[in-house]
Amino acid sequence: MRELTALLTADGLRLLDELGPVTSTTDAARAVSRLRAAGHSPDLVSAVVSQARLRVKAAAKFGDFTDRMLFTRAGLEQATRLVVGAHHAHRMRAAGIGRVADLGCGIGGDALAFAAAGLQVDAVDADEVTAAIAAYNLAPFADTVTVRQGTAQALLPVPRPQTATGARGAHAFGGDERGQTEASALSDVDAIWLDPARRTAGHSETARVGADDYTPPLDWVFAAAAQYAAGIKLGPGHDRDALPEHAETQWVSADGSVTELVVWTGRLARPGVRRAALVLRGDTAHELTASDDAADADVRELGAYLHEPDGAVIRARLIGEVARQLQGGMLDPHIAYITGDTAVTSPFVQSFRVRETLPVGAKALSAALRARGIGTLEIKKRGVDVDPAALRRTLSLRGDEAATLILTRVGTTRVAVLADRVG
Repeated sequence: MRELTALLTADGLRLLDELGPVTSTTDAARAVSRLRAAGHSPDLVSAVVSQARLRVKAAAKFGDFTDRMLFTRAGLEQATRLVVGAHHAHRMRAAGIGRVADLGCGIGGDALAFAAAGLQVDAVDADEVTAAIAAYNLAPFADTVTVRQGTAQALLPVPRPQTATGARGAHAFGGDERGQTEASALSDVDAIWLDPARRTAGHSETARVGADDYTPPLDWVFAAAAQYAAGIKLGPGHDRDALPEHAETQWVSADGSVTELVVWTGRLARPGVRRAALVLRGDTAHELTASDDAADADVRELGAYLHEPDGAVIRARLIGEVARQLQGGMLDPHIAYITGDTAVTSPFVQSFRVRETLPVGAKALSAALRARGIGTLEIKKRGVDVDPAALRRTLSLRGDEAATLILTRVGTTRVAVLADRVG
């Protein structure tokens, strides 16, 4: 807190803006030496240099907003990318939401997207430092956003616990008595956004915790989502069997990385949709939806094309739907590769044109690649225990050609597929 107090002054913020990007440990050491020599206090120097480094890392998530934001290391790591938050905000606007409570707002990433979309936002975080940083980051929207320190349980009215046979579904919902008396300020929101903390407390190095240790507890989170239109942000690997049975579950990937799972309830859940994969690539968005897990596609032999489904499609278990769209089948029933003979692709896959299969032994594989003049090689693998970096060191690649090597298995047989990217 001392560093934040030192930073949140006119001199501290001016010094941060003047310092500019700090991209390496060497740059940081030089900046510390220069600022200390200029007579600035150790707390201020530490805060300014740390923020300058965090801003460099934050640019990928927050773009042009980065230069007027503050961060903690843990807060930045857990923050939603602005482009993803914008899609959540668009859904809320489309559902007629005017006011949303962001419970567990962190440094304010989601609230920033909600406010930019014209929503009124009540942002809450239990941690004093994090709430202070969120208030700074959301200051441009002071007319429509309030930020406070507090717990979700203390500020939101949620009914007392119900058993699994109660009206709210399969979970044993938990509540907090304080919510019945202290929550009037949030009782008239149209929707809630819940981002339960999935890591240990702290602002720098943190560790993941199990679902039983989320804050607020998941029982309380799902109880709240049964009473309000809600979006719940969870890790993409969350246990599917522990999700509310009748909610919409949407897995989101951005530029090839699966970033989150969102559980939507109430009017924020779309009728007839229980599974969704939202795939964001740059400024484009594509979504695949279904009423349930897709039926598996048939298994077939390797064809002229091999397709790797996006991680969001895999998590949502919609691979079979994509395979049928591509007029293909599964290379193996347990491995997420689609193969076919039709020259088509999709936003939901990376596609490769198959050249041939090669021997899988390192020596024979190296000789085959050299004979084909391949000096630039992308190595992908799925379903086999191979370290691509270690394998690359054994291949002695030489030549002007480029290709992709896909290592996988069919049944118990290892397969090496030499291919070229399509599109």
